[in-house]
Amino acid sequence: MSTKIWTLWSGGRTNEEERLLLKRPSAELPAPFGDREKREIKTIIAAFLERDDALGLAAPQIGLSRKIIIFKTRGLHERSPVRSRSDYEVLINPRITQKRGPEEIMSEGCLSCPDISVEVIRSTEIKVRALDEEGNKINRRYTGFQARIVQHEIDHLEGKLILDHADGAIYIPKEKRVILMALLQRELPIEEREIVPA
Repeated sequence: MSTKIWTLWSGGRTNEEERLLLKRPSAELPAPFGDREKREIKTIIAAFLERDDALGLAAPQIGLSRKIIIFKTRGLHERSPVRSRSDYEVLINPRITQKRGPEEIMSEGCLSCPDISVEVIRSTEIKVRALDEEGNKINRRYTGFQARIVQHEIDHLEGKLILDHADGAIYIPKEKRVILMALLQRELPIEEREIVPA
């Protein structure tokens, strides 16, 4: 059985408890990691490895309010499960230290905002400071689509979802429009079209 993904809504209604956790800034993991932190890291890795529909996953998306993200490093345009350790990366307590290059707008989906996509502006090059799975300090540079994925996942750790970038168009099936309006409590530039999963 796959790990439950926490979402803003499901079955035509909002998930208030899940919304509150998803919108809350996550706590850092103290280093060196103890048994609890090691279990939490293993939990998100296991949750990610059982999926074939995600480019990345943040700990809040599985109900864990901790600063841990995991994401694919290969096969970014394929819908396939991760097959080896070299196909993904884990960042603990990640912090973007630099944004460079031109910004780019692209439509993004999110497991925690099912059935919709939002046009989001992101930097095309970032530098990130974090800890790896062993608690070692690391610095990484990401560009292009990989930079977008990392920014999306780090947003989750700050309680920010794609809907918080809703200055651009939101693409949503007609049957989801009412619940989205109720959730946001405001009118938005929504374009209705069929959503094809990423």
